[in-house]
Amino acid sequence: MVRLSVLSALVSGLCALANPLVKRASLQQITNSGISNPTNVGFYMYVPDKLAASPGIVVAIHYCTGTAQAYYTGSPYASLAEQYGFIVIYPSSPHSGTCWDVSSKASLTHNGGGDSNAIANMVTWTISKYKADTSKVFVTGSSSGAMMTNVMAATYPDLFKAAIVYSGVPAGCFVSASGGVDAWNSTCAQGNSIATPAAWANVVKNMYSGYTGARPKMQIYHGTADTTLLPNNYNETIKEWAGVFGYDYTKPATTEDNKPLTNYHRYTFGPQLQGIYAVGVGHTVPIQGAEDMKYFGFSGSSSTPATSTPATPASSAVPTKVATSAASTPTTGTGGTVAHWGQCGGIGYGGATVCVAPYTCTKANDYYSQCL
Repeated sequence: MVRLSVLSALVSGLCALANPLVKRASLQQITNSGISNPTNVGFYMYVPDKLAASPGIVVAIHYCTGTAQAYYTGSPYASLAEQYGFIVIYPSSPHSGTCWDVSSKASLTHNGGGDSNAIANMVTWTISKYKADTSKVFVTGSSSGAMMTNVMAATYPDLFKAAIVYSGVPAGCFVSASGGVDAWNSTCAQGNSIATPAAWANVVKNMYSGYTGARPKMQIYHGTADTTLLPNNYNETIKEWAGVFGYDYTKPATTEDNKPLTNYHRYTFGPQLQGIYAVGVGHTVPIQGAEDMKYFGFSGSSSTPATSTPATPASSAVPTKVATSAASTPTTGTGGTVAHWGQCGGIGYGGATVCVAPYTCTKANDYYSQCL
């Protein structure tokens, strides 16, 4: 499949680690759990030798072309589990090419019978079996796994306390008009599925209709050089969760440069939402295990920096293309001009810079200007 050749480039740089993994236990496949598993998602788990009395749970979701075993080997969560005593659940995609189904109505609906439902059932089974601490249940993933992380946060907000997304797309962005399972959506992948924060928020809320309880806090990583899931997906994901939490996505409360690494910029919009934009980083942003532990609350705290500088409005997110749905068609320019809402400038941009009248090219940040 074309998408597999496009996405396979993520494997080589996926999960760079500062130190080798230290694992004492082993990855185990759970085959007789008795849970409802409507799509036959593989259920793998790492239970550390040093298991806490009331352990937390981290669900770690792999990328396209990956497996539970590959993510176990290539990510730091097993070694971190030994350090902090939590359990890691590694779901494994049942689909050809091992991408996740983030497109069908079943998977985009609470208890809808899709991949998300199967993963949630793995979590509830693990909570019961190990008497896990329900205040310490988290989800994270890379690429397709990052897409599913957003979906899990939307479909099962009562199950997770926090989610970390490494190079994904907004929940509901890959929705298939035909209702296809595990369908590819080029419009979304190219960053051209655009909606207002309110519209994105409705996409999330409709995945669990009637739910009014607490929602997990969200941390969104994306690289400016991502050519697989283009960088505007960062902006749309920030808009989605800002809409859910009632934050102004153009006005982060704080900004920190070179955090957690050089050329990474961390924007805190409120207690429930952070965005981390990695300049020059492609697909996918490497997992930051130590930072994840802080965000999940296993160590320290990174939810709100002790000292920070006021953020420049719109410095972290590209302004919106107004749309009424999460799968809108982008407006393009004609000739040497750019239409309303189109990109007209920014570092690395090589297209037209003159907007059609009466719109003007307005700078959002160094990497993006838009006809407004």
